[in-house]
Amino acid sequence: MADSSHNQFAAFEALLFVHGEPLGIEAVARVLEISEDDARALAHEYGASLEDEARGLMLLSHGDKVQLVTKAKFAQFLAHFVKEELSGDLTPASVEALALIAYLGPVPRSVIDYHRGVNSAFILRNLTLRGLVTRTADPAHQNSYVYEASFDLLKHLGISKKEDLPEYQKFHEMFSKPPEMSDSQPATGN
Repeated sequence: MADSSHNQFAAFEALLFVHGEPLGIEAVARVLEISEDDARALAHEYGASLEDEARGLMLLSHGDKVQLVTKAKFAQFLAHFVKEELSGDLTPASVEALALIAYLGPVPRSVIDYHRGVNSAFILRNLTLRGLVTRTADPAHQNSYVYEASFDLLKHLGISKKEDLPEYQKFHEMFSKPPEMSDSQPATGN
């Protein structure tokens, strides 16, 4: 495999990992700046590379969408792990994501990931399964979702609306603004 195609392969894998949900071939092509035919070929090649028995992931293809998922043979092992995650206390990372959702919601995962600096897909799934947040289709972006505090969370916190959270207005405004560039950071246009 040539170096540039190897980089595309890695970029494709990174894109699937960060996105965490089904992603259209059209979006893959746009982000990687390749044709849709090349994106399909890349998806096929990547999927084939995951067929090795030593790999725990596979590429799920459905229609014109692809998603990086775990192989079915690990379902029982992972179900045990997920059950433990859902029955225990919230982790500091879960509390962090929950606070962002409570103060910013409805908020897309990309904004949560940006503020946390890491992929939040598993945490958001955990919070959703616990009934602490709700996920709905994002009316502004096709094939995207937004997260917000659930009624159960508001009841648990003893508040009637999210604006009753401590210093709601201050934190909502602080995290809703895009980060300011410092004088030492040149604008890159990316």
